[in-house]
Amino acid sequence: MTSLPLNLSSLIGKISDRELETLSRDNPDARLETNSQGQLIFLSPTGGETGEKNSDLLIQIGIWNKQSKLGKVFDSSTGFRLSNDAVRSPDVSWIPLSIWNSLTKQQRRKYLPIDPCFVIELMSPTDILSNLRNKMREYIDCGVRLGWLINPDDKQVEIYRQGKEKEVVNNPRTLSGEDIMPGLVVDLSEIFD
Repeated sequence: MTSLPLNLSSLIGKISDRELETLSRDNPDARLETNSQGQLIFLSPTGGETGEKNSDLLIQIGIWNKQSKLGKVFDSSTGFRLSNDAVRSPDVSWIPLSIWNSLTKQQRRKYLPIDPCFVIELMSPTDILSNLRNKMREYIDCGVRLGWLINPDDKQVEIYRQGKEKEVVNNPRTLSGEDIMPGLVVDLSEIFD
């Protein structure tokens, strides 16, 4: 998915949550985020192939989560107000139940004012790899503990971990949730086929 940052600071300054919600409501076919500088970022919709692969990842993590009952899983429509003040929507994300339970009902209904513990970004044919890598670094800088940048075309996964160098894995059949999401094993065979 191609992204385009749009600087509106000369008109309105930093985009507020209310303004982002209004823009999203008024433009339902657009996926919108903001970066830490308050710039509005337009993300193009994904194609069918990417959407299907993203659904497969979401289902696998959702099934693990239903069985383990350790947290909450979110899809790509969920906005997180990160600790750097950006609003981002990872393709798949997860937080422990303790973090979910610490949020008020009102906080749960808006952009979640937290950094997720786990994120996935699935590269689509229109994505620019350097932009996704910057987004993954932003997640880690904000406290995300584990992140996967999955590149189906190259059959490659970049694994980002808090306090560690990025690890690049070629054509893995599975990925583990490690100690962040114990017992999670995601099968990538359909993602890479």
